[in-house]
Amino acid sequence: MFITTKQQSLVQLAQNGDEQAFYQLIEQEQHKLYRMAYVYVQNENDAVEVFQQTIIRAYEGLPQLKDPQYFSTWLTRIIINCCKTYLAKKNSVQLVEPHTLEDLNSTSPTYIEEELDLWHALCKLEEKYKTVLLLRFYQDYSVKDIAVILQCPEGTVKTHIRRGLQSLRQQLKGAYIDEWVQSVERSY
Repeated sequence: MFITTKQQSLVQLAQNGDEQAFYQLIEQEQHKLYRMAYVYVQNENDAVEVFQQTIIRAYEGLPQLKDPQYFSTWLTRIIINCCKTYLAKKNSVQLVEPHTLEDLNSTSPTYIEEELDLWHALCKLEEKYKTVLLLRFYQDYSVKDIAVILQCPEGTVKTHIRRGLQSLRQQLKGAYIDEWVQSVERSY
């Protein structure tokens, strides 16, 4: 995911030691980063801890960032790695339910049930499938951006998305998920 020229300038200033520029960059990314951490660790305090660790690692590693235009994807990769490390230490991988992340647009009980079923099925996926689906459909990254974040080929990302969606379809075996999966498969 590319950043604007102004953001690139801020990255370059931050790489040269400008703490205010770094603060501005983090301020622009903080909600996305925190949300990603919260999805992984399922607890506000843990998410804050992972977020803080991410900021520390980003600040320390910023001078080594070769291409400022990839700052956002670089930060996302750091937070995913921090989450994985944190969870490995805690020895539990659980995701939170979607209604705790944001207000639902619909209060329809059927809609909420479908969302929760989907979320529970997503939680049961292997981590590699869960990660690509979260990045693609909850963070709205493109396949190319996900490949950059995860440092793997685009074909691998596409395979993980397809297999993850197939696994969701098998787990849910319902009419509403079939429509969703088919529309998602067409969109990427």
